[in-house]
Amino acid sequence: MLTTTSTRALDPSDLDEALAVLDREPVNNAFVAARVHTAGLDPWRLGGEMWGWYREGRLESLCYAGANLVPLCAGPEAVVAFAARARRQGRRSSSLVGPAGPTAALWSLLEPHWGPAREVRPHQPLMVTSRQTEEVVPDPYVRRVRKDELEDVLPACVAMFTEEIGISPLEGGDGGLIYQARVAELVGTGRAFARFEDGSVVFKAEIGAVTPKVCQIQGVWVSPERRGEGLSETGMAAVLRYALTEVAPLASLYVNDYNTAARASYRRVGFEESGAFMSVLF
Repeated sequence: MLTTTSTRALDPSDLDEALAVLDREPVNNAFVAARVHTAGLDPWRLGGEMWGWYREGRLESLCYAGANLVPLCAGPEAVVAFAARARRQGRRSSSLVGPAGPTAALWSLLEPHWGPAREVRPHQPLMVTSRQTEEVVPDPYVRRVRKDELEDVLPACVAMFTEEIGISPLEGGDGGLIYQARVAELVGTGRAFARFEDGSVVFKAEIGAVTPKVCQIQGVWVSPERRGEGLSETGMAAVLRYALTEVAPLASLYVNDYNTAARASYRRVGFEESGAFMSVLF
């Protein structure tokens, strides 16, 4: 007997089904789940389409198609279907990112049509914790960034992004307005943290994606002239304390596999590796 499968763009009426799929892997899906919890499935509010893959009429897999293309809870058949839809649409995303297995499979199907990529990061350890370690004392000078300090923290955010991604977020067609608006949103919602010395940022990080089950820490950065002093560990311990006591019961992050120093620091703070992401940058 043939199994009936189908793929289509979801609409707001599909929200409950989509959330049920996202809840199956709350850590892997945190980035997209946070957007869906906030914006629903309306493409204009969500910033892209959500594609659904169905087996026998039941929604089983998702793929977010916006600035990023992100396969979610996607097995081999769903990946093939998402790749076909992405090829027909043409590349509109600046990256592929998501759990390493389905993202690698998706990229293998899209690379002949969308390649070459500017950079491929095939293994980015995903780290998670629900506890605050006693090994590292939180930095008492790391605090929430105030709204009137946006202009002070923005250069550090730009420096981190440029160092991590390889291009400045201010070089886009909008001159960086979308990026600056995102930083302002994180500051305004109390999810941007920094240590200031003489008006300059020496450590900063943000709590980016937030769902009822998990939050994702991002943008960890230490001023180059202050690296090697342990600020990343004590600073992360401080941010983690905020995350676990005020935001969500689980905190996660993902990191480049070659950044052994950061991985060791995060382990000392309390994080453990629980999987891997993959990123393809255009």
